[in-house]
Amino acid sequence: MTAPARTRSSADLIRAEAPVLAHNYHPLPVVVARAEGTWVEDVEGRRYLDMLAGYSALNFGHRHPVLIEAAHRQLDQLTLTSRAFHNDRLAQFAESLAELTGLDMVLPMNTGAEAVESAIKVARKWAYEVKGVAPDQAMIVVAADNFHGRTTTIVSFSTDDTARTGFGPFTPGFRIVPYNDLAALEAAVDETTAAVLIEPIQGEAGVVIPDDGYLAGVRELTRRAGCLFIADEIQSGLGRTGRTLAVEHESVVPDMLLLGKALGGGIVPVSAVVARRDVLAVLRPGEHGSTFGGNPLAAAVGSAVVGLLETGEFQRGAAELGVVLRDGLAALVGKGVVGFRARGLWAGVDIDPAIGTGREISERLMREGILVKDTHGSTIRLAPPLTITGEELRSALGTLEKVLTQEA
Repeated sequence: MTAPARTRSSADLIRAEAPVLAHNYHPLPVVVARAEGTWVEDVEGRRYLDMLAGYSALNFGHRHPVLIEAAHRQLDQLTLTSRAFHNDRLAQFAESLAELTGLDMVLPMNTGAEAVESAIKVARKWAYEVKGVAPDQAMIVVAADNFHGRTTTIVSFSTDDTARTGFGPFTPGFRIVPYNDLAALEAAVDETTAAVLIEPIQGEAGVVIPDDGYLAGVRELTRRAGCLFIADEIQSGLGRTGRTLAVEHESVVPDMLLLGKALGGGIVPVSAVVARRDVLAVLRPGEHGSTFGGNPLAAAVGSAVVGLLETGEFQRGAAELGVVLRDGLAALVGKGVVGFRARGLWAGVDIDPAIGTGREISERLMREGILVKDTHGSTIRLAPPLTITGEELRSALGTLEKVLTQEA
């Protein structure tokens, strides 16, 4: 008989996964059993400061009391109807999310990849029905080094060999241009272009922040070209950068906005396409759907997430502590850090390869009680819950300095 998880050691549980779980992840060797706020605890009771926050899915920390209470209340009432019927939670969720984002209509889904796939379908249908693109000729322009998910269509326009190799044949209909290059983007857009799909900040690439004016330039270019601007804010949105949305740093309003991760409060998967009314109006009954999309539990939690953001408290906190994060990383340049990019409580930190790979630094930080994640060689990502305190953040930066300056 399999022993209860709580009676098995971390090492035993890690060994037990190998023969029964697909090896599509390479997690750090920590087995989390409990969590609250910014802290997690492993099965042996060791505590760690979570500086990754589930790739921004845990913007409000682990088990935020407002979100847990909303989930508990809804669990006692209704969890799923499918969209074959209406439910009493969905209207409030859609109304509040549309108001928060300044857009008109919501298409609720579950995962971030589903939101991206949905936006691709909507953009193509809009191109044929509204713009007048010839059947099957619609093109979507994307940026190199993007990360929008791992479905077959999405990896078709990835430039990451690990994401693509072995998964063809690939879906046509995409043009790839360099990120942060308006001239290249303008050259790629033509009468067949349905949309430009970009991340306002490229998260998986290492928190790559475009030049000032780039997002505004994309907005103006798409407006002139008569195509849609789709902003993937699945990681960058909902307070992470010190604003509700990263596009707000340039006062840009896209035609379609993609949200996920933090929208589910770290409790349930919730994603959404939020768009202009005339864009989402191209969808008709039977053309797109999701059994769980917009379910009452998801809508209740999503509404509570929007409620937290409506106060502006989390955005202000991310902006203020973002200064602490930026200044702390700047002080580490030349002390094992060769460069970094930061906005709000989100940073990509390039480690001197002579000191170690991103994975090695992540493992050393883990041993010191700090959890981060590496990406692309010697880069680590920092994305703590927005509930982190200044003291916790300074302590994490101090631990990073210790790890970078001590002997391996």
